Amino acid sequence: MDVLLSIKPKFAEAIIDGRKRYEFRKSKFANKDINRVYIYATSPIKKIIGIFKISNIIEESPSALWDLLKDHAGISEEEFFNYFGNKGTGFAIEIKSVEKFENPIDPKTLIPNFVPPQSFHYIKIQSK
Repeated sequence: MDVLLSIKPKFAEAIIDGRKRYEFRKSKFANKDINRVYIYATSPIKKIIGIFKISNIIEESPSALWDLLKDHAGISEEEFFNYFGNKGTGFAIEIKSVEKFENPIDPKTLIPNFVPPQSFHYIKIQSK
C-alpha cells in the first residue's frame, strides 16, 4: 500500500532538497504496511513532485517531538506549534530515500476523480 500526502509547497521542496527530514502529522496511518509516500505539493503547484520511503514513525507530545527533531524539522517553531495547536500527541514520519520526479505528475492521470486529501489518502499505483 502507498499513501499520498498533501504537503504545502515550501515544505514539499524542503523534503525534496533534504532540509526537512521529518513530516509531522496529527494522526497516524491506520495501515501499518506503507511502502511509499507520494509527495503531493498543494496549491498552487497541485502536482505529485516526488516520493519517499518511511524510516520510522515517532509518536510523542508535540513538545517532545520539537525537542528531539527541531534541527531536522524543516519548519519554524512557530509553524510547528501552530500546526499541532492543543493536540496532546503528534507523529513524526522519518523520511528516507527521497526521489524527486523530473516531470511532476498530475494526480488526475493516476487517480480517477482525484480530490486532494486534507491530510493523506491511501493509494495503489502500479510501479513502472
